[in-house]
Amino acid sequence: MNPQQQPREESKPEEPIVVKDRRRVDPETGQVRAETKEETVEPPVAAPGEPGSVSGEGSGAATSAEQDSLRVQLEERTADVKRVQAEYANYRKRVERDRESVIAGAKASVASELLPLLDDIERADAHGDLTGAFKAVADKLVTTLEKSGLESYGEEGEPFDPSVHEAVQHATSPEVTGPTVTAVLRRGYRIGDRVLRPAMVAVTDHEPAEPGAAAEDVGATDATGPIPTPDAAAGAGAGAGADADAEQGTGWFEPAQPGTDSGNSDDNQR
Repeated sequence: MNPQQQPREESKPEEPIVVKDRRRVDPETGQVRAETKEETVEPPVAAPGEPGSVSGEGSGAATSAEQDSLRVQLEERTADVKRVQAEYANYRKRVERDRESVIAGAKASVASELLPLLDDIERADAHGDLTGAFKAVADKLVTTLEKSGLESYGEEGEPFDPSVHEAVQHATSPEVTGPTVTAVLRRGYRIGDRVLRPAMVAVTDHEPAEPGAAAEDVGATDATGPIPTPDAAAGAGAGAGADADAEQGTGWFEPAQPGTDSGNSDDNQR
């Protein structure tokens, strides 16, 4: 068979050629054409029964699981934020506490170096030598140190505290009820709770009365009666001696009767 005589294969129909006039001015009328918006074709929405559609039940389950996951993540992030806030608050407190400690240490160091000068000022005041310009300077120094927190302590009559007092003398007395400061030899100083120097004091402790002292005051007794005191015995002895002298006088000496013995003696002489 001649190839030219072979039947022609069926060709696909060609798409028609479409010519769009994009000129803004109509050549026939000369007027500006109105802009035409291209139509947008929305994709068809699959029906609920078609394979491309998602059932409402499956969508609700997926949404619930996603919400639970988001809730867990939110709680974790919230806990992390709270922990960071607590750590930062503790950090700020620690820094503030360290800063105050450094400031207090610096004040204590400066004040400790000035304590001997304060002792000299106190001794000068006690001897009456703190006068004039020297007194004005001393008062300013003491006022400045007190504003920085320096405090002096140590008074007679206050209870003895070994944490702030240094006892260098000790005595006993029944007039006190417990360890009491009876003399301040050197004042103590502190800033807040920090003791810069303990007070040097003399302490008097309570002395209980001896059991035999009461018996000596009242007087002792024996089986026959009370024992006289020395004064009572001396008085009794003096009275007994006077009675004995009176008895002896009546026995060997009698006073003369007036007008009787003298007349008899004259007659005998005659």
